[in-house]
Amino acid sequence: MTFHSRFPARLVRTSAIVLVLGVPLALSPVLSSVGYGFFFGSGIVYDPTNHAENLLTAARSLEQINNQIASLQNEAQMLINQAQNLASLPYSSLAQLEQSVQRTQQLLGEAQNIAFDVQQIEQAFGTVYGSLDLSASHEQLMTDAKLRWENTVAGLQDAMRIQAGVVGNIDTQRAQMNALIGQSQGAAGALQAAQAGNQLLGLQAQQLADLTALLAANGRAEAMLEAERAAAAEQGRVQRERFIAPGPGYQPGNARLFDSN
Repeated sequence: MTFHSRFPARLVRTSAIVLVLGVPLALSPVLSSVGYGFFFGSGIVYDPTNHAENLLTAARSLEQINNQIASLQNEAQMLINQAQNLASLPYSSLAQLEQSVQRTQQLLGEAQNIAFDVQQIEQAFGTVYGSLDLSASHEQLMTDAKLRWENTVAGLQDAMRIQAGVVGNIDTQRAQMNALIGQSQGAAGALQAAQAGNQLLGLQAQQLADLTALLAANGRAEAMLEAERAAAAEQGRVQRERFIAPGPGYQPGNARLFDSN
């Protein structure tokens, strides 16, 4: 009896299929369903829900790290901005302003005859510009009048010198103003802008000082001119009283027209 006759053909085919399918099942881990996961024959359990939660946790951790990095970048930028706000202005006009003020003060200090001094003014008005002595000689009256005229001329000259000095400072002030405005517009931070603004205020203070000196010099010259006029009027009154005051009158005497020798 042959092999085919002893076993039917269908049985042979079924056995072959079972044999073929059984080989990989024997060689591979046994896979079975355990709860919501899958259990492998090697002892590893795969849970899709747990895996999704782990991925979500990792994503959240990554987002926190990104937020911390952004926060550190913002803090670094804030420190950079603070450093810029605290940066000092690299330009200073103080030396030039002081030179301009010193030039104006020097012109005021070089005032002729009667200086800008309270004691000198009181002394001058107590002697030269004050009440005239009726007993003073004609020569003394003329000397005092000449001194008053010299004081007036000196005062006018001093006023014009100070005017010229103030006008000479205009070019320097314009250059300083342009430089300070440029520094203010290009300031890197708040401190530099504030310092540029303070120096602009200093420039305005220097201009006000020049204006004050100019007004003082012009006022001094006008005061001397008015004081001279008042003193001249007083001197004229004294001389007129002397002229019309009663005296011994005409006294005849001998006159010599030609030298008899």
